[in-house]
Amino acid sequence: MPSADVDHFAALLRDRLRHEHGPLSRRLAAALTDLARTGALSPGTRLPSERDLARVLECSRGAVAAAFNALFEDGICERRHGSGTYLATSGATSAMDRLLSPGAVFADLSTSVVPDPAHLQLPRLDAADLLRTPSRHGYDPRGEPGLLELLGDVLVTGGGQHGIDLSTRCLARPGEAVLVEEPTYPGALAAITGCGARAVAVPTDECGMLPGALSEALTRHRPAFAYVQAVRNPTGAVADAKRVRELAGIARDAELLVVADHTLADVRCDGPAPGRFADTHPHGTIEVHSLSKTLWGGLRVGWLVAPEPLRSQLTELKRTSDLATSTVTQRFAAELLRHNDSTEWLAELTRRRDHLSAALRRELPQWTWPHPAGGLSLWVRLPGTDTDAFAERARERGVAVAPGSMFSPDGRYRDHLRLSFALTPELLDQAVPVLAQVWGERL
Repeated sequence: MPSADVDHFAALLRDRLRHEHGPLSRRLAAALTDLARTGALSPGTRLPSERDLARVLECSRGAVAAAFNALFEDGICERRHGSGTYLATSGATSAMDRLLSPGAVFADLSTSVVPDPAHLQLPRLDAADLLRTPSRHGYDPRGEPGLLELLGDVLVTGGGQHGIDLSTRCLARPGEAVLVEEPTYPGALAAITGCGARAVAVPTDECGMLPGALSEALTRHRPAFAYVQAVRNPTGAVADAKRVRELAGIARDAELLVVADHTLADVRCDGPAPGRFADTHPHGTIEVHSLSKTLWGGLRVGWLVAPEPLRSQLTELKRTSDLATSTVTQRFAAELLRHNDSTEWLAELTRRRDHLSAALRRELPQWTWPHPAGGLSLWVRLPGTDTDAFAERARERGVAVAPGSMFSPDGRYRDHLRLSFALTPELLDQAVPVLAQVWGERL
């Protein structure tokens, strides 16, 4: 089981203690609960001893013991005789589980997805067309031949998340470090922690990872690979081509493998196309692609572009998880690709981005966000606000939002929200007054 480094653990707690009020033991219990529920610590993590934690926090051991006792009663932690205190495997919910949890909401701004397939031009097909494939049995390991004619020499997956998970399980082992941008996509964090690896954040600016920070992280952590995004979720920043060439050169020289997430690469409202790591580091880059963000998430069709022998390794690993992606879904996806152009949808997304931005500036002028050149969401800062609590109150009023802590391996960005602008302007107009009302109640 992984063990929490006491100094790092204390740093996470201090960040949370600043947002709590009341007796130290109660504040400490709330901060520990938050670490579990945001996924900042993986289920099964061994916690520092009461003595060590009291020492680094410079507080009484009694306060720590009282906090631990509260966690035991709530099922967040468990004692193992002769071994210590552990985060319970059943007491923590992953960020992705919370993000996709059902609930009575009228406006879901929490998920960065195409809200419905209404924009698609549907081809005329019958069942026989969807069932027809050269192999007849439909178990095509790398993908259905008709779809591969359009995509090239790739490995078809059950969506972008499946591709990220396959890549992570192929490249990382339990305990190994994986470098990520911060903030980053919570689905990637879930895949990394799910295989027992640990996500290590590398500082970024609007262009991507800072080259010096990447070099330092390579020396310090000896990572299994780095996960980067062509269009960053949640910020909407597009990877700068010049910066990508510099970072890819560093990765190539260090023989660092890179998983480059291109699921949002074609979802750009303005600006140039993102840079490609594979152009500079072709033998060490796996690209993750998906139709979920341009056509519709319910298709669950994606693909990996990878060099040999990585592609063969990924194919064998995929066989053990699903044998083959649905032939019917792949054939339908191929027909949708032939009949649809994304130009009109991207223009509509741009209008919705600008519509939500204008509404927020009008109703909530204290909120700020960087202009997103791509993606489906705004990365909004709420000054002086615990957005985990804000998200809970907003959901009670029927509006779902994604708190910033979900987008960091350490649960940071607690004063940020990701707000999807992909919903219709009518729904956005209904959601913003609710957010303003919740904001007004906390002042």
